[in-house]
Amino acid sequence: MKISGWLFALGAIFFFGVAAIYFYFSRDEIGTTGLVMTGALAFLVAFYMLYTGKRLDALPEDRDNADIDEADPEYGFYSPHSWWPLPVGFAAMMIALGFIFAAWLVVLGLCVLFVSLIGWLFEYYRGAFAR
Repeated sequence: MKISGWLFALGAIFFFGVAAIYFYFSRDEIGTTGLVMTGALAFLVAFYMLYTGKRLDALPEDRDNADIDEADPEYGFYSPHSWWPLPVGFAAMMIALGFIFAAWLVVLGLCVLFVSLIGWLFEYYRGAFAR
């Protein structure tokens, strides 16, 4: 976690520096605010990773003599055949467009999101992939 924390810290320094240079040459408050907020987000992640990295044992990626076999092979289960992320994304798009165009589209998008999230949640409890 120390390597990752230092990478995010360097990213924060980079974005703060770019924000200063950008403001000096453009005098644009909106773009400068975006760059400063990006640097602040990178700083927040760097602080968390470096702070928690002190309390953990050294991970394999933090040691120079570590082998690739020492890393944790279990990263979680990801369904390779699932179509449910597509309607979830469609519902999110519908909700975003509803905030722009009409309130009824937000309601319809929330209904589609609710149904698609339930379908995604119970994907392995029914049908061909039931366990």
